[in-house]
Amino acid sequence: MNISNNNYLNIFDLPNEILFIIINKLNIVDVFYSLVDVNERFAQLILDRLYIQNFDITVMTMNSFYDRTFSVHEQVLSRIYENILPKIHDQIKKLAIEQHSIERILTFNYSQLYSLSLINFKEEILFQYLIDYSILRDLLTQQITHLNIDIQNEKISELSEISSNIFVLILSLCKRLIYLNFCQLFSYRNSSICIYELPKTRCTSSTLTELKINVATFNDCLYLLDGNFDYLSKLIINKKLPKLKCFSLTSINYIHDYDEHIIPLLCRMINLEELILFLSVIRIDSTFIGGIELYNQVLIHMSHLNKFIFSINTAVLIKNNKIDVPSNEDIQHSFIGKEYGQVGSYVHFEPRTSIDRFSFKRPKAVVKSHIYSLPYQFESFLHLNNSFQGGMFVKVRCLTMTDTRPFEHQLFKIISDDFPFLKELNICNGEPQKEKQHRSTLINFPHLNLLNLVEAHVDYAEQFLVDANTHLPCLLDLCIQYESLAMITNNSTNDATRLYCAKLKGLHIDKPFVRSKHFDEYFPLLL
Repeated sequence: MNISNNNYLNIFDLPNEILFIIINKLNIVDVFYSLVDVNERFAQLILDRLYIQNFDITVMTMNSFYDRTFSVHEQVLSRIYENILPKIHDQIKKLAIEQHSIERILTFNYSQLYSLSLINFKEEILFQYLIDYSILRDLLTQQITHLNIDIQNEKISELSEISSNIFVLILSLCKRLIYLNFCQLFSYRNSSICIYELPKTRCTSSTLTELKINVATFNDCLYLLDGNFDYLSKLIINKKLPKLKCFSLTSINYIHDYDEHIIPLLCRMINLEELILFLSVIRIDSTFIGGIELYNQVLIHMSHLNKFIFSINTAVLIKNNKIDVPSNEDIQHSFIGKEYGQVGSYVHFEPRTSIDRFSFKRPKAVVKSHIYSLPYQFESFLHLNNSFQGGMFVKVRCLTMTDTRPFEHQLFKIISDDFPFLKELNICNGEPQKEKQHRSTLINFPHLNLLNLVEAHVDYAEQFLVDANTHLPCLLDLCIQYESLAMITNNSTNDATRLYCAKLKGLHIDKPFVRSKHFDEYFPLLL
């Protein structure tokens, strides 16, 4: 290696191996636009077949937590289209494009292409392309075995009927499809589709082996498990599901039919090797889900199971019967001797609770438990309350906190330490804080983008939006009640909350409102 006498290292002095590592850390669009013509050596590195075989022509710009764009600047796109793709199109195996570039990019013959990602499409535009654009239809029919679909959704909830029709159309077009990720590329979308009312003759595939999809109801889940995907190895259908090796079931909302539907379904998976459960379960005058029950009802039927990852919240509504509330030690003891590995848990008692909206009769009390395998593997952690036992949760990006007793400053300090990479925080607590005088320690959430306080007392707006209490350097979006916002900002005049409000790019209020005199000055970056 050549190093000059002044001890400054020139990038051209680095070996190819180091340069290739650096290039792989950069966005491929920036690399091709900025570096390909630097010199012949750079061109050879960048045009290496191992580098160009995965070609992602999207660049994500984060305007706010929910508002993100993926399009490439016209000048950059033109250069890639005119100067780069003619040289490499026949070597590309994986391609990612967005709706504004699809027609230009797909004009080339990608003879080795097997994986296609369609990113950030409006559903009506994507549907039209799937019907009318012959180049895309031919690719899907003749070549594509791996397909990723990402659809824009402003409602951030259930997609429309158009998306359901897109799903069906993809299944009919893709004659070689093995893997399909439908609207699950980005966790912030969290969009679901409804499919159980579709004709079963239209929703079928004889080649698909892996499907990743978020459905709206448990009926949709059962629909997928009703015999239309004979070769699915991660969601396979059969009378006893003997070919199923891996099964993952996630339900963000509380479900009532765990015992009636989910347990019988799991018992049919007799050759399962990997099981992932992320569930929130409602029971009435019953018991918690613990280690003994899981083993006797589910795992005993799975003799080949070698991997079990789970996070299960149970809420037992006490209406008529008196039940013995187990301690956390009892919960922990139920997992001993059953080869679960390390398990985290906690138990929480609430005399009165808002959870009674799930029932016609108000319960006398509710007892909650949360059991989860460790190390914790999920990006979401739900229903955390004041009985939380602590731990380290480095994979969690979204946290929901719910309780009928107030969350104090010290708990948020624990949360900031135990969830170091948190990006989204939802607080559901209508009780005022009782220990506001103890806010002496500055709490730091260095990666938090979205703070949801719609169902929170105004004290939590003070806890997080006053910069002397909490450090939020990356906050982009705030969800809050109008009354709380007006109170904590003193109608957009309070200097103590000005710092974070001035950085917000998204403000989501629970109802329409008239902007105060200083609103635009106080929130200068709102779109």
